[in-house]
Amino acid sequence: MKKRTPRILLFIIAGLILLPIDLYVVMRVADRSYGTLSSAGQRRRYLLHVPQDADLSQPIPLVITLHGFAQWPANQATVSQWNALADAEGFIVVYPAGTGFPKRWDAASPPPNNADIQFLSDLIDELESKFPIDPERIYLNGLSNGGGMSVAFSCAFPERVAAFGSVAGAYVTPWENCQQSRAVPALIFHGDADPIVPFTGGQGGPNNIVLPDIKTWVSQLAARSGCSGATTTIPTAPGVKGDRFEDCAADLDYYVIAGGGHTWPGGNPLPEWITGKTLDLIDASAVMWEFFQTHALSTK
Repeated sequence: MKKRTPRILLFIIAGLILLPIDLYVVMRVADRSYGTLSSAGQRRRYLLHVPQDADLSQPIPLVITLHGFAQWPANQATVSQWNALADAEGFIVVYPAGTGFPKRWDAASPPPNNADIQFLSDLIDELESKFPIDPERIYLNGLSNGGGMSVAFSCAFPERVAAFGSVAGAYVTPWENCQQSRAVPALIFHGDADPIVPFTGGQGGPNNIVLPDIKTWVSQLAARSGCSGATTTIPTAPGVKGDRFEDCAADLDYYVIAGGGHTWPGGNPLPEWITGKTLDLIDASAVMWEFFQTHALSTK
């Protein structure tokens, strides 16, 4: 009987494959810098991108984007291509680093004892002390485990996040952890051929944890966001189904990518033999930024 390579090992191998690309990108782009801060008794790291032409005399939006399990900040920058948008649109983007080996986020433990949630809050404080961050326009998003962490932080600190996005999210935050005073606008992407976080739920991820059916989970999020349950179709490219939930306290858009894998739509591809196909039917970062621009803390 042929032995199967453990899924966690596949994630590590994928990371090693991508390492030379990311080192090249980090060395080449001079306006990226690593920063550190002390949070919950640990020294935490982040990768920062401030556009050279950013107007720092005025309040500026902040986008926080979180890597997936076994990935890291420079890899998330390469995959998502947020920096190019930041340069074009004039916002700051930061890529925080998870902990452990392989790197990961704790999206399941409740606050106030969740060190990752505290780190992200401390990171916002740190950047607000150094740059004129607009507190009304702080946005969060992530891939896989990072997408799940975006949910966890938005539940814990809804007053700090104007909107969040998630791509191929691994949703493990119990809804009882999500007793927030404000529903947070959200934008969800998932490929229906995701081999790591199955679209129909069940065991998935590197540790074969039980993950929800994505359609069911999005419906639960819609109910928690005060939506009626009805949807309207978002016009998009063939192969992408977009739904906008109606009558919500917080806006919710949801995209399903036909044949899409555990990847960032429109981004740089991950190894297909592990993650499935990276399709360019839709640009997740561009669509997220368009959504974010219409949402500040003072709007729904």
